[in-house]
Amino acid sequence: MKIRILRIAVLSAALVTGGCAVWGVHAERGRPAPAGAGARSQDEAAFAQWRDGFLKKFKPLSKASALAWWTSSITGKDEDFKKRMDLEMQMNRLYADRKAFAQLKAWRAAGTVQNPLLHRQLDILYLNHLGYQVDTKLLDRMTELGSQIDQLFNTFRGEVNGRKVTENEIRLMLRTSTSNAEVEAAWKAYQAVGKRIEPKLRELVTLRNQSARAAGYANYHALQLAIQEFDGAELLQLFDQLGADTAGIFKTLKAEVDAAMAKRFGVPIADLRPWNYQDLFFQEAPQIYPVNLNQLYQGRNIAELGRKFYDSLGLNVDDILARSDLYEKPGKSPHAFCTDIDREGDIRTLQNLMSNELWMGTLLHELGHGVYSKYTDRRLPYLLRDAAHIFATEGVAMFFGRQAKDAAWLSDNLGVPPAAVAPLAAAAQQALKLEQIIFSRWTQVMLRFEKAMYENPGQDLNKLWWELKAKYQLLTPDPQRNEPDYAAKIHIVSAPVYYHNYMLGELFASQMYAKLRAERHLKPGDLLHLTGDRGVGTYFQQQVFAPGLTLGWRKYVEAATGQPLSAKAFADQFMAR
Repeated sequence: MKIRILRIAVLSAALVTGGCAVWGVHAERGRPAPAGAGARSQDEAAFAQWRDGFLKKFKPLSKASALAWWTSSITGKDEDFKKRMDLEMQMNRLYADRKAFAQLKAWRAAGTVQNPLLHRQLDILYLNHLGYQVDTKLLDRMTELGSQIDQLFNTFRGEVNGRKVTENEIRLMLRTSTSNAEVEAAWKAYQAVGKRIEPKLRELVTLRNQSARAAGYANYHALQLAIQEFDGAELLQLFDQLGADTAGIFKTLKAEVDAAMAKRFGVPIADLRPWNYQDLFFQEAPQIYPVNLNQLYQGRNIAELGRKFYDSLGLNVDDILARSDLYEKPGKSPHAFCTDIDREGDIRTLQNLMSNELWMGTLLHELGHGVYSKYTDRRLPYLLRDAAHIFATEGVAMFFGRQAKDAAWLSDNLGVPPAAVAPLAAAAQQALKLEQIIFSRWTQVMLRFEKAMYENPGQDLNKLWWELKAKYQLLTPDPQRNEPDYAAKIHIVSAPVYYHNYMLGELFASQMYAKLRAERHLKPGDLLHLTGDRGVGTYFQQQVFAPGLTLGWRKYVEAATGQPLSAKAFADQFMAR
């Protein structure tokens, strides 16, 4: 299953860039320089020397910052957030060095750093510095606001009937209650955080736009897409097409959902509101099919199930789980993430596990990020020891997170009797299809909301939020409510201009799934049994994880799946009638 509200992958600062590096070229020395190539060899040597000096400062600071981020996410304490903020400000200053940025820019313009691995690292360093070429006071204020908002999210607990409740408790109410009044109260209890976040978020958006304009971009959304090596028009065209392709099937499925929810709560379909869909943002699929996956997970040790599954693939996660923090506690972030602390093997995940399908999918998802980091080729230079792209690590995580709803996985890992597999397969596939289509519509909201918010932050953002949710999710807002509900979505603060990568990750996940099915010569309707298949683990290690950041994302996807990134495999898997 996909983890949206829970899914904040903590990636390194090195976002994907362009470049022509070829996987398999390890030696940065390259071939002997031909005659007349003196400038090239001199600049390559100069850049390598500069890079080493930069990393001598960057690596210990990055590690300390990652550890502080981890600690503050667990404790929620003021002193831990202050330490995290102070270290982030030190990182700001390192990236804000204008003399260093000018040198990186000059090397790129000269085109004299041609060794594939060095060229790749130059691009990475250039783009990592790009968004920081502003006054450090502005950077510090952005960091301060972000830290303050994160702390509010970590420590906020909504109230239902005068009692403070955790996010897990709110989610449980939304999933299990048949009382319209109770789910309304639970939904509003969570959304209440938005009112506390909104003033700081608005200031943060303004400052982010200032930083983007200083870097030569129209707004922060445009800057971040450039750093992620996306053409904004191309990305929007892809989402326009996906939106058109899913509109019909979503309308049909939404009608099924509406009928089920109207019956569940004893209200007319016209009276259904956002709190009636068993999820805070209608990004997860409600339970409308006869299979109740939560019953299968009840009383199970979720962490042990995840550990055994990955181990069966030859992707051991014992060390990751040993460093992780898996269960709820006061002050701790209610969400989930995975972080690579040092690119040397200190990988860990924050969870709030419960014995249900949501958290099984969450754990499988985040451990997908973990094994990606763990099995990236450690022989690569430090800057290339990272995921090929944000959506690549998300795609891996989604591939594995989907297993929590997969009939073959349920049979192999939960001991579902063989006689029950066929009906379970049909129901599980229906549930997964519903989830994927619902999520594809939700990502439309997030992409378009953030784009419009940064283009015009002074507009009525709550009005924009609900107009988009009505258009793409076919939700009817509460006409009596005018609260900053958009500000209750943590990604807008903590993972800005990121959500489109989740949808691209789903496309990538489907392409990897199609490749594995084809290699095993499976016919339509045949189940893909991953558990115990060491060949699957080998595929991920060698073709998906090992290349790190050596390839641009277009070449990487084609090398890993045999196809350019597109919606075809996703459509084949989930949009067939």
